Amino acid sequence: MFIRPKSLSSESKRELFSQGATRSTLKNNMRNFHSLSQLVLSAGPLKSTPAVKHAKTSHFEIEILDAQTRKQICIVDKVTQTSTIHDVKQKFHKEYPKWYPSRVGLQLERGGPFLKDYVTIQSVAASSIVTLYFTDLGQQVSWTTVFLAEYTGPLLIYLLFYLRIPYIYDMKESSRRMRHSVVHLACFCHCIHYIRYLLETLFVHRVSAGHTPLKNLIKGCAFYWGFTSWIAYYINHPRYTPPSFGNRQVMVSAINFLGLMPVFQVQIITPSHGCFSWFHVLTTPMRLDHGSVSQL
Repeated sequence: MFIRPKSLSSESKRELFSQGATRSTLKNNMRNFHSLSQLVLSAGPLKSTPAVKHAKTSHFEIEILDAQTRKQICIVDKVTQTSTIHDVKQKFHKEYPKWYPSRVGLQLERGGPFLKDYVTIQSVAASSIVTLYFTDLGQQVSWTTVFLAEYTGPLLIYLLFYLRIPYIYDMKESSRRMRHSVVHLACFCHCIHYIRYLLETLFVHRVSAGHTPLKNLIKGCAFYWGFTSWIAYYINHPRYTPPSFGNRQVMVSAINFLGLMPVFQVQIITPSHGCFSWFHVLTTPMRLDHGSVSQL
C-alpha cells in the first residue's frame, strides 16, 4: 500500500504562511514610512542652531608708568572703549589727588607728544592692556586767567600813576604843576585799550589749549605790568612835557588810535549779531597774544 508523505504537505503550508506574513510586514513598513514622511514634511525645513558670537574686548586696563624711571605708578582698570584720555586723567586723579587732570601729561612713548584730552582709548589701544607714560606738567592755570591777569594789571597800575599817589610823586610838585591835556587823553586811550582786551577775552576768544604752566602767567604779567609802570611813570610825572610837534602830533595819534572806537561802541549795543567777532577781525593785527587763540 502506497503511503503519501506528510512532510511535503506540511512544508508547503509553511511556505504559504511565510509568504503571507512577509507581504503583511511589507505593507506595514510602507504604511509606517508613508506616515513618517508626512510627519517630516508637515514639520517644515530644519532650523540651524545660531552660532554663539564671542564678544570683543569691552574694557581696557591702562598701565601708567613714570616717564623718567619707567616704574609703574598705578593701573586704571575697567576703562571702556568710548573713554577718553580726560576720563583716564580723572580716574588717575582719584588715586592721586595731588595730580589734578590739567597737570597730568600722558604719552604713548617716552619723549613723544602728549595725548589730547579728546583722544579715545580705543584709537590708541593695540590690545586690552594699554601702557601710558606719565609726566608731571607742574602747576597749571587756565589761559583765560592768564589773559585777565595780564590786562587787568595794566589798567589798574596806570590809574595809580595817573592819580599821582604820594608814594610815587612828590605831593608839592604834583599840586603846583597842572597836567597837560595830552596826559588825560593818554589815560583815556590806555584804559579803552585794555578794556577792549578784557571784553575780547570774555566774549570773543576761545582758547584752544585749556591750561598753561604757571610760569607763563608770571612772565606775561611781568611784561605787561612792568612796561605799563615804565610808560605811566613818565607820562604822568609832574615834569612831563607835551610832544615836540604839539597838538598836531597829538591829534594824528589820537585819530589813528580812536578810528575804530565808533565801530566798537555800535557793536557793544548788539552783541547777539556777532559784532564782537567783527571788531576782533578789525583789531587782530594790533594784538600779540600768548598761546593759541581762535575766534568764535
